[in-house]
Amino acid sequence: MNKSTKMLCYAAMFLALGLVLPFVTGQIPQIGNMLLPMHIPVLLCGLICGWQYGLVIGFVLPLLRHMLFGMPLLFPTGVSMAFELATYGLVIGWLYSHSRWQCVIALYRCLITAMLAGRLVWGLVQICLLGLGSSGFTWQMFMAGALLKAIPGIILQLILVPAVMLALHRTGLVPFKKEGRPVPAQAQ
Repeated sequence: MNKSTKMLCYAAMFLALGLVLPFVTGQIPQIGNMLLPMHIPVLLCGLICGWQYGLVIGFVLPLLRHMLFGMPLLFPTGVSMAFELATYGLVIGWLYSHSRWQCVIALYRCLITAMLAGRLVWGLVQICLLGLGSSGFTWQMFMAGALLKAIPGIILQLILVPAVMLALHRTGLVPFKKEGRPVPAQAQ
């Protein structure tokens, strides 16, 4: 199987995961939505398949999920999530592919940068959709939506994404690289 077909299959798998994971986390009513279940497949897609796939899967995922299952609500949540997730896939994929070394440290740098960029884009889209002011999108709404309500999901992303990438490195499926050369699993 050539590389583009393989990446397309992986991207489709991440799309399917993003559609299904909210059902799993939804079984935990208190924190289900706070775990940000659609974010993880998009971040992994950007890392494994590249920024182009991460961008497309990130943008399509919340819109497709709305069309299929009615959640998330399209306006303003689904639209702002589409731009947020697209930013995650784009930023993490581009930064990681351009990292001198592809290792756990580079992974964390790219992950944190993508998470910050995605939340900023989410806030900007919310401002565009809802406007500014007391009846529109406020600073308190940004802090609550981007940070406070998202703390369990942020923690989960910071643990799970590197753990998956490390496991894939150890199996040899997605090896870390040092200046363009693969790093053996034993060297980590």
